[in-house]
Amino acid sequence: MQSVSGGRHSRSVSHGVWVVLLCVAALLLCNVIIYIYLDSLDQSGGQQMSSPSGCLPQHFKMVTMKNCTPWLQCAQIKTEVRKLKLIGQGAVKKVYLAEWRAQKVALSELSSLDYEADFLHGLSMLQTLQGPRVVQLVGFCLDDHVLVTEYHPLGSLLNLDDVLAQEQYQQHNTWQTRLRLAMNYVSILHYLHNSPAGRRVMCDSNSLDKTLSQFLLTNNFHLVVNDLDALPEVDRSRGLVVKCGHRELSGDFVAPEQLWPFSSTGKSFSDDLMPGYDERTDIWKIPDVTRFLMGRVPGGDLVHFHLFQIHEECKKTSPELRPSALTVLNTYRSVYSSMVRDSSGLRDML
Repeated sequence: MQSVSGGRHSRSVSHGVWVVLLCVAALLLCNVIIYIYLDSLDQSGGQQMSSPSGCLPQHFKMVTMKNCTPWLQCAQIKTEVRKLKLIGQGAVKKVYLAEWRAQKVALSELSSLDYEADFLHGLSMLQTLQGPRVVQLVGFCLDDHVLVTEYHPLGSLLNLDDVLAQEQYQQHNTWQTRLRLAMNYVSILHYLHNSPAGRRVMCDSNSLDKTLSQFLLTNNFHLVVNDLDALPEVDRSRGLVVKCGHRELSGDFVAPEQLWPFSSTGKSFSDDLMPGYDERTDIWKIPDVTRFLMGRVPGGDLVHFHLFQIHEECKKTSPELRPSALTVLNTYRSVYSSMVRDSSGLRDML
């Protein structure tokens, strides 16, 4: 009887071990799948990526196009691109919804020759940084100070809450979608800080609204950076630092090093005396942008809880103590994968 009982016990233990091993294997496989999925959504390399359209350099292909086409030049823009309506205007550019061969595009014109240098800088950055994180360039005409880019009907990130409130998009109003957008945002910062054009700083980001307006929301709920007119280079080894504009900045959104350091002494602002800074000003702003992106959705509070520590580090007064964009991105990915795994396990239990 003891040997029979012992055999049953042995088989029971063996069966239990196999169950545990299978569970562990399934968990590992789940992690691998999540990380592969995140990599496909949000590649993090520092080098220039191939075009998301799969085209050769200086070519474009929008979603509804079958073939790649060389960037449009002056003659084609003048004869084939038709303005439809004004959809945006800033100090540097006027932006029109336009049409090219039945394709909707965005046509941007220089607003004033006073900002010609900014316009040309933005075009240069668009050309150099083409890839999955940057709006697709369709063509340009230097003679007329015009550039054409892919049109994204959902507009800028400023519209996010309004878009997700629409009935056809309400299924996307989840912590998963919103955290993926935050990962897209941080991934773009990482790319700009390690770009083919050097280490670049987003200077058009002195307020939350201004920062959000720099990014476009794609139809499949990803982000691309759109406005690159103010993207100066930082290189400490060459003594290159930046100052975002020539006026005094204020408020809690900008980083402490962007504020006039002598205000407590009563000394008036002087651009000549204002110290320069680097890309870590972008890191300071990450928590505020992510807070907006997460909105108020079920699970959002748990996301904020998991991101509390990394966001505390982003808000270090000393820039040298802040993490890199890649460190923040890796933390976001880890939180996303662990929460997806936990929610999957909860559904299985139910």
